Amino acid sequence: MKKEIPYQRIKRADFTSGMLELEQAARKAAEKAYAPYSNFKVGAAVRLANGQIVTGSNQENAAYPSGICAERTALFYCGAQYPEVAVEEILVLAINNKGKLAASAAPCGACRQVLLETSDRHQHPFRVILPGEEEAIVLEDNRDLLPFGFDASNMQ
Repeated sequence: MKKEIPYQRIKRADFTSGMLELEQAARKAAEKAYAPYSNFKVGAAVRLANGQIVTGSNQENAAYPSGICAERTALFYCGAQYPEVAVEEILVLAINNKGKLAASAAPCGACRQVLLETSDRHQHPFRVILPGEEEAIVLEDNRDLLPFGFDASNMQ
């Protein structure tokens, strides 16, 4: 049996206005990241079903692993402030110390689990956008990032 992960590569010239809006919000968030150890600044921008955009950045801590990734910062804020509103899409990007966009920064395993739980919470899969300098990797269903994920059904 083979599992294929469906995704698209979208050239920067073909970014929609919505993608550009999320990218700008995520870049602003990344610029505010606290990353003195890795120097890897990540920003995430989440568009909710009500149109609200929520951002988050990675926050490092010398007592590793006490920090948190940008994706979880944004999604946990969404859950705390907008618990009844589903996520429509998330864009995640990374910048280096010179402010240059890094290659597409895919979420870590812990963030993939939180993405899965977030869509399960509302029974609403959402789009994931991972831009780089030339193009973005786009998955229409966040659950494709974690094909054999652990969710509430595993606990019954």
